[in-house]
Amino acid sequence: MNEEQLKTKTRHIALETIKLVESMPRGKSADAIGRQLVRSATSVGANYRAACRSRSRTEFLARLGVVEEEVDESIYWLELIVDAGLVPHARVKAVITECEEILRIIVSSIKTVRDKKPLGTNAKNPKSQIQNPK
Repeated sequence: MNEEQLKTKTRHIALETIKLVESMPRGKSADAIGRQLVRSATSVGANYRAACRSRSRTEFLARLGVVEEEVDESIYWLELIVDAGLVPHARVKAVITECEEILRIIVSSIKTVRDKKPLGTNAKNPKSQIQNPK
C-alpha cells in the first residue's frame, strides 16, 4: 500500500467513525465514548499525514508511534461500544478490520525504518571511484 492509499484509508476510517458515532443512541456514556472514539479515529489520519511531512527519521518514527497509539485506541473504543451494547458488532466489524490492517502496516513500517542503517554508515555508492580503506 502506498502513501496516498494509506492517506485515503485513514480518512475513510475517520469518516466511517463519525457516521457511526452520529448513529449511536444518546446518553452520558455513549456521548463520552463517542467523543473519545472520534478524537482517536480522526487523529490517525492527521498524524499519518504529519508523518509523511517529517523532516527527519526521528520525527517520522515519533509520528508513526502516535499513529500506532491512536489506531490501537480507536480499536479499543470500537470494541467497547460493542461490549456496552451501544452498537451491534456487525455495524463496526468492517471499521475494526480496517483499523487492524492499518495497525499492522504502521507497526511494520516502524520496524522497517528502525532496522535501516543510518545514512552515511558504511554507505557505499557502487558508482563511486573512491575506495574505502580497509
